[in-house]
Amino acid sequence: QVQLVESGGGLVQAGGSLRLSCAASGRTFGRYAMGWFRQAAGKERQFVAGISWIYDTYYADSVKGRFTISRDNAKNTMYLQMNSLKPEDTAVYYCAIANGLIIVTSSQHYDFWGQGTQVTVSS
Repeated sequence: QVQLVESGGGLVQAGGSLRLSCAASGRTFGRYAMGWFRQAAGKERQFVAGISWIYDTYYADSVKGRFTISRDNAKNTMYLQMNSLKPEDTAVYYCAIANGLIIVTSSQHYDFWGQGTQVTVSS
């Protein structure tokens, strides 16, 4: 059974940084794309960043230049380094494994999800 566990969320002031981690078990995910999504209160889940099996990356415009996605296939772990955080980044952040090799931005193409980790950015 595939399990994804996010960690690293918390409360930070605007301009600060956080690093999220996503540890996967139950499958070797090296041949799948992975992604980070977020869901703010009262809003739909939205794509944040994705990384392909060959380490191509893609970012939502709202986080481009501030967030960096990476993966360590040997450790079955994915990361999201978040810098210059803004109050509008406040959300529950989810990691997910896609059903293919390439990056996709639609959540319907992701088969496995973590439970989420809260990120709160104060102004």
